[in-house]
Amino acid sequence: MRIDYDTVAHEYARHRRAHPDVLEHLIQGGELRPHSPVLEVGCGTGNYLLWLDELLEGTCWGLDPSAHMLAQVKERSHRARVSMGRAEHVPFAAEGFNLVFSVDVIHHIEDRAAYFREAYRVLKPGGKICTVTDSEEIIRNRRPLSVYFPETVPVELQRYPRIPELRTLMEQAGFEDLREVEVAFAYHLTDVQMYREKAFSSLHLIPPEAFERGLRRMERALEEGPIPGVSRYILLWGTKPNIPTKPAPPPAGD
Repeated sequence: MRIDYDTVAHEYARHRRAHPDVLEHLIQGGELRPHSPVLEVGCGTGNYLLWLDELLEGTCWGLDPSAHMLAQVKERSHRARVSMGRAEHVPFAAEGFNLVFSVDVIHHIEDRAAYFREAYRVLKPGGKICTVTDSEEIIRNRRPLSVYFPETVPVELQRYPRIPELRTLMEQAGFEDLREVEVAFAYHLTDVQMYREKAFSSLHLIPPEAFERGLRRMERALEEGPIPGVSRYILLWGTKPNIPTKPAPPPAGD
């Protein structure tokens, strides 16, 4: 089953929020300063893009293949700079960005090798790439998603690339100094509306009876009090080598 993200853009805008620790690591790990040019690939409704754009004083670009997702970004900020397109064909000139990043997007990209090559191309020498994604362990232990909707686990394990695979593709594209960081943000769920409206793509990919069963379990649990949850991510970083410019050859002698 293929998800039409134009049809879920409104629910994403209503319910999805930026992970505070991811934002902090993007700023620190990307060595971002005011006016640092940044590209978010698969920006969706703009949670990360708009926050960083405000901080960096208007030097962020967002790329997404969904016109409705980008329309949500424009509704939230008239100065937002976005472009419609796919990760495999980034519509920007070479060596224009200090940071290229994606959050929970890499499993949607069909040709990941092409994406990493494109990210390498548009990064300045010394620039950073950050792929924010889920490991197999995170997928199996998502709380509360995997607890109440265990049918999402095999679906997600099939969709998400393994971390070693991503590291190999990044190295093949030319990235160096690869490193992984895990972040976690604990919270308490007090409303199941975001689950009811399927603001997580995996809920569109399980049988309807499994979805209804999980939703009923979640609603009953919530009657007893808030449901503990934790949002976890792996941040996979890489650096484009800062290759010095070769000196011009000396003039030929007479």
